[in-house]
Amino acid sequence: MELGEKLRLARLESGLSQRQLCGEEITRNMLSLIEHGSAKPSMKTLQYLSSRLGKSVSYFLEETAVVSPNQGVMAAARQLYGAGKYSEANQALEDYRSPDEIYDREKEILWVLIRLGLAEESICQERQLYALELLRQTPVETAYLQEELNRKKLLLLGSLPGQQVAEDLPSLDGELLLRAEEALETNQLQRCSRLLDAMEHTAFPRWHLCRGRLHLQQKQWKKAASHLRQAEGAFSREVYPQLEVCYRELGNYQKAYEYACKQRK
Repeated sequence: MELGEKLRLARLESGLSQRQLCGEEITRNMLSLIEHGSAKPSMKTLQYLSSRLGKSVSYFLEETAVVSPNQGVMAAARQLYGAGKYSEANQALEDYRSPDEIYDREKEILWVLIRLGLAEESICQERQLYALELLRQTPVETAYLQEELNRKKLLLLGSLPGQQVAEDLPSLDGELLLRAEEALETNQLQRCSRLLDAMEHTAFPRWHLCRGRLHLQQKQWKKAASHLRQAEGAFSREVYPQLEVCYRELGNYQKAYEYACKQRK
């Protein structure tokens, strides 16, 4: 039985309409596509639907419902991964025994997600070589969620110095910029710089804003002013006080005064 059909039957058994099952997490149209086999849910969506239906994720991924000796292992690994305890989740999976017709596919996906989580954690801890090793040794050639997992892997690779992402894949610029802004907010300045450098396209205001804010935190006033001016048209209210600081530090008090006045308009 296909995943979508299992979801539909489980929903009917629970007495829920499509709208009731969706809640605020997914649209009714998307659920309908999933149930009819026209779309595949992401792991996050599948976990949400499973919890709403009182079923395990493996119930929808498995071909037949039989008892597995790996049930406890998978439950522990899932819980640890959900809590962000990637090293412990990885250790929990060491007790997994193959082959297992129920959990093999889910275990393969979970193993990749854990490794990607470890890599991202290592990047945040400035352990770039270990993160690179993890990413290189983590294949994502799985039939389920391959595109989603590969995109996440490439995003992490793109945040490491000297690494290039495949040119034939969709641009990762949006996700890289979001992560750069997040790194800047948490004072991970080197990581922010690497993420900005990894972007394919940089000639737009929001990139210049982030780069300018980065230089501002690094007290590189001239570079900060150069980038902030290029973001001024789109982010004037945010940029004006920062440019005032830059010009004051550069000793250009006339410009600093001009931007102080602009803030009062």
